[in-house]
Amino acid sequence: MTHSTLVAGAHEIISRHAECFVAYHSQRQQKALHASVAYKKNEVLVSFSAAETFNEPTYLTIQTGENKHISLAPSFLQYTNHSCRPNVFFDTTLMGFIALQDIEAGEELCFFYPSTEWEMAEAFPCACGQPECLLEIKGARFLSDEQLDHYKLTDFIQQQLASRK
Repeated sequence: MTHSTLVAGAHEIISRHAECFVAYHSQRQQKALHASVAYKKNEVLVSFSAAETFNEPTYLTIQTGENKHISLAPSFLQYTNHSCRPNVFFDTTLMGFIALQDIEAGEELCFFYPSTEWEMAEAFPCACGQPECLLEIKGARFLSDEQLDHYKLTDFIQQQLASRK
């Protein structure tokens, strides 16, 4: 995917940042985060921190521990959409937003929501369109170990999986 292709498919660019830009996709009627430049696998796109911490999940938080959910700073990271074939990962131990593969400039950045969420605040039907699509996203708690074996998971999710065995 090229930057020009993505921008042509987007209604407008909402905000630009050194690492990423947020675009509104009129066809999907949603905002999405895209890479401003190319990234190599395992490269940290941006470091993040907790803008706020909550006891309960919301649709905008990332889970970092039992009853610990954070809103992200920088806030543009909230526009990272879900995919069952993610290209980025929120490492909540190192607090880094990491490329899971080489990423081209302009490419949409997507992560696997259950990689950070044990039980999501709001389940939703997945529309990623990938062959491995799970169809419904509710959190790692609702997936088998075999399903999760294909994904990079946060330390918290790995601990939760170990404790359910």
